[in-house]
Amino acid sequence: MRICVAGAAGAFGRKHLDALAQIADVEVTSVVGGAPDDIAGFAAERGIPHATKDLTDSLARADVDAVILATPTPVHAAQAIQCLKAGKHVLVEIPMADSLADAEELVAVQAATGLVAMAGHVRRFNPSHQWIHNRIRRGELKVLQMDVQTFFFRRTNLNALGEPRTWTDHLLWHHACHTVDLFQYQTGEMASDAFGLQGPIHPELGIAMDMAIGLKVPSGAVCTLSLSFNNDGPLGTYFRYICDNGTYVARYDDLYDGRDNQIDLSGVAVSSNGVELIDREFVSAIRDGREPNASVRQCLPAMQTLDRIETSLR
Repeated sequence: MRICVAGAAGAFGRKHLDALAQIADVEVTSVVGGAPDDIAGFAAERGIPHATKDLTDSLARADVDAVILATPTPVHAAQAIQCLKAGKHVLVEIPMADSLADAEELVAVQAATGLVAMAGHVRRFNPSHQWIHNRIRRGELKVLQMDVQTFFFRRTNLNALGEPRTWTDHLLWHHACHTVDLFQYQTGEMASDAFGLQGPIHPELGIAMDMAIGLKVPSGAVCTLSLSFNNDGPLGTYFRYICDNGTYVARYDDLYDGRDNQIDLSGVAVSSNGVELIDREFVSAIRDGREPNASVRQCLPAMQTLDRIETSLR
């Protein structure tokens, strides 16, 4: 399997490169960089044979079977469509688009090409959430409520490595997307009720820095999500599952019960790294000629719910 990673020098591009190195018979043959990157130097350091700042160059290569897009959110949909039309399978980092119309177009193009197109909904693959999902499928758990906090301290336009960004992140279309998809995935239902509240718009970044989201599915389960770029404290996302048969708290790749006893996740998956697991699913789906978990088709309902929340914010 010969893969191109676009946005390779960014925070998540590097995570994907590290993850792909753990998968047998996978080779990164091309990387794509952005305007500030020394992508040629980056590729040389890692022994990658081809580097470019134009995705079109990589898509024209015979030694590229598939593409992982870790590029800025505003170009996700257009680039994913470009990859599919060039005959390449594609894994696009979350979100697959920053509008419902673009997401619907991407799903339509995937259906027309029949290629594997997957969205980077890594929460489906984190062992902590997999453990919950497996128990739900066995009928051992039912989610009654999810309480989620997504907290960062980003009052300037920096990425996860503290480096300047050329684009602006978004609480709704990026960070809320993780939880909206996960809630609907874990309950197996589409939200019947969805609303959002947001704080003031940042005068320079042009985005809301604080947001609250409420969701409910037809069975009655609810989700409360709090998001902030103003949190000067512990960073990241924390999930509390309140279920009919126990309470569980997911902190990154660890899982605890409601009494703060850690749960052994060692037998859940071949790795504790969610990015590696999602890349493994991508490669496996291509090899098997099947639809992957977190295909763009499966993740479209999350985009539909985000669109409803955006409407409520107006």
